[in-house]
Amino acid sequence: MFWSNKTDRLVKAEQVKLAGAPTVSVLLRPSSRARRLSLRVSKLDGRVTLTVPQGASRREAVRFAQERAHWIRKHLAETVPELRPTTGHTVPFLGQPHPIVEAPLRAARVADGQILVPPGDPRKSAARLEALLKREARDRLARASDHYAQKVGRKFGRLTLRDTRSRWGSCSSEGNLMYSWRLVMAPEVVLDYVAAHEVSHLVHMDHSPAFWAQVDAICPDYRAPRSWLRDNGSQLHRYRFRD
Repeated sequence: MFWSNKTDRLVKAEQVKLAGAPTVSVLLRPSSRARRLSLRVSKLDGRVTLTVPQGASRREAVRFAQERAHWIRKHLAETVPELRPTTGHTVPFLGQPHPIVEAPLRAARVADGQILVPPGDPRKSAARLEALLKREARDRLARASDHYAQKVGRKFGRLTLRDTRSRWGSCSSEGNLMYSWRLVMAPEVVLDYVAAHEVSHLVHMDHSPAFWAQVDAICPDYRAPRSWLRDNGSQLHRYRFRD
């Protein structure tokens, strides 16, 4: 049982420490949508989050985390270090590693399997590299969204880019599309699949069999890129371009 008296209910997010070596910090996060306790360890930054059904017992949530302390520490040991690409390094673009090379330019661009950046302060180069990836992501995601929207016979509203970790895209009830700009680092078929997925929500705002039939109708080879994203998507978040 997760329910208790009112004084023991978790009503807002709270950080708790688990004793032991090393000490582990766990964020208890109440959620009105959650039906059970759910523990997640980010392999990107080591963030540990325990999602708790709203109104559930704080004591029970803490006990749940303590009982899984060994599991948490095991997964924390597998956390992938972040990468800060700069001149001489590579960064994935459409699924292929592209060397970062200085060139006498005013803005970064992709050319001949390389990413060319203006010479100078590495921090400015990193910001220009991120700006390039965002421009490319917007152009490609807009084209893919237009393509699939025509296939389903619907129109979408605004298209925005974000740097989200919990989802690669979304479609609002108003028909607005949101995508992670990091999709431009994945193979192009993965970017296309996510566009097809979100555009299909213009027809079905759920993940019912009818929705997946719609995805299959406009993107029949979606299963392979979907698996790629599940298995490799976290790697795209390793790349950091700003402090």
